[in-house]
Amino acid sequence: MIKFQDVSFHYKNTDAFGKQQKTRGVDGLTLTVKKGEFVVLAGDSGCGKTTVTRLINGLVPHYYEGELSGTVSVCGMDVQSSGIGDLAPHVGSVFQNPRSQFFNVDTTSELAFASENLCTPPDEIRKNIRRIVQEMYMEPLMDRSIFALSGGEKQKVACASVAVAEPEIMVLDEPSSNLDAAGIEELAKVLALWKAKGKTVVVAEHRLYYLTALADRLLLLRDGKLAEEIPGDQIRRMDNAQAGERGLRSFTPIAMPETETVSAEDVLVCEDLEFHYKHSENGIHIPYLCIPRGKITAIVGKNGAGKSTFARVLCGLERKSRGSVRFEGREWKPKMRPSLCYMIMQDVNHQLFTDSVLEEVMLSMPESVSKQEREPLARKVLEQLDLSYLSDIHPMALSGGQKQRVAIAGGVVAKNPVLLFDEPTSGLDLRHMRQVADLLRQLRDTGKTVIVITHDPELVQEIADRVIAFC
Repeated sequence: MIKFQDVSFHYKNTDAFGKQQKTRGVDGLTLTVKKGEFVVLAGDSGCGKTTVTRLINGLVPHYYEGELSGTVSVCGMDVQSSGIGDLAPHVGSVFQNPRSQFFNVDTTSELAFASENLCTPPDEIRKNIRRIVQEMYMEPLMDRSIFALSGGEKQKVACASVAVAEPEIMVLDEPSSNLDAAGIEELAKVLALWKAKGKTVVVAEHRLYYLTALADRLLLLRDGKLAEEIPGDQIRRMDNAQAGERGLRSFTPIAMPETETVSAEDVLVCEDLEFHYKHSENGIHIPYLCIPRGKITAIVGKNGAGKSTFARVLCGLERKSRGSVRFEGREWKPKMRPSLCYMIMQDVNHQLFTDSVLEEVMLSMPESVSKQEREPLARKVLEQLDLSYLSDIHPMALSGGQKQRVAIAGGVVAKNPVLLFDEPTSGLDLRHMRQVADLLRQLRDTGKTVIVITHDPELVQEIADRVIAFC
C-alpha cells in the first residue's frame, strides 16, 4: 500500500541573509505500511514525522520544494511522477494546523468540499455528510462559521471533511493537538471505525495514550531515520517509564488535576467580564475571577468553553468586551491591556513576522532592552529551548513544534508582568514539553504571573500551582 525505499528529502529554504539552505526532512528512510494497517509515527519535534505524511499525500515534492531521492510508492503510484490530483482520491489528509486546509467559510460546505472536487454525486455527498456527522457527534458544529470555532472544533471539522470523501488511506498529523479529553475520546472512536472498515491509517502524534489500543505498529523516528519499530502487542505491554526512556509521552491516560479555590492573595481580578462574537452565541460571561500573582495558573475545560476568548479579552484584543480587569489595584482598560499581558497564541502562525528565528525573538523585547543586550539575551533563550541551530532560519520553514517554541521564546523575553500561553505544548514531544515546563517555572520564579490554557494533563501536573476549569 505505502512503500518508502531509501528515501531522503531536504527542504530548500533561505536564511536571514538570503543564502540558500537545506533543512533535513528524512534521511535514508525505508518502511512499508500494509493495506488496512494502523501505524503511528512518533519521535521528537522535527524528527521527520510530518515529512513522512507529506510524502504519502504528495505535498512533498509537489508543493514543498527540495531534494528528493529514493522512491515512494502509494497505491501502486510513484509519488514523484504522479501529481497531487492523482493521489487525492486515495489519500485523505488532516494537517497539523487545520486552518491551512479550509476553503470555505461554513462547516457544512467544508465537509462537502473534498468530495465535490472528486465529482462525487451531490446526493451521495449529502448522505456521507449525514453519516459522518452522526459518527463523529458533530451535530452542534453544523452550519456554523469556520471563524467562530475553537481550535479543537476546527480540528474536528478537518477530520470529518476527510472522512466524507472516503479515501483508502487516512493520514493525520497531530490530530489531537487542540482537542480536550472528550474530543480525543471521540477521535479515538472515529479512528477505530476507520480501522474496522479496513482503511490504512497513518498518524503522526506525540499524545499516544489514545492510540495504544489501535496501533498495529509504532515507528519511532530520530533525525529523519527509523530508530525503532515497535509492534502493537509490545506497545500495549510497555509502561510509561519505558515510553519515557524513548522520549515518548505517556502510554496511559493522565487525569487532569482537580481545580482549586482561589483566595485573597489573588491580585489579577476580572469582574463581569463579557464578550460575544458577532452573529454567534459563542463568547464568555465571567462574573468574578481571581488569578494569583507570581504563580502558574492552568485554565482547563472542554473545547468551545471560552478559554481562548478569555485570553483575547484579557490581552485587550477584543476592544468591545465589557467588564473590568484589575492588576495590583489598578484597572486596565482594553486598550491598555497589551502592555499588561503578553500572549502566545494557540495558532502561532498569527504571530511570526520576521525573516529569522533570532529576529523573531528580539522583536518581542521591549525598548528598555539595549541594543547590546538584545542578541545575547535572544540567543540564551533559544539555547534553553533547543533552537540555537535554527537561529538564522525563517520561522515559517519550521515544524509545528519548532514554531511553538519560537513563539514561547518571544514570551520569555517580553517584560509584561502577565504572560498568557494558549496551548503552549501543542505539537511538542516529551523532552520539549519538559523544557517549556522548566521555562514556565523560571518565569514564575522571577515574579511573573503565568496563565496557561491547556488540554495537556501532563503539562498541568508538571507546572500548575492553581487549576481553574471553564465549563
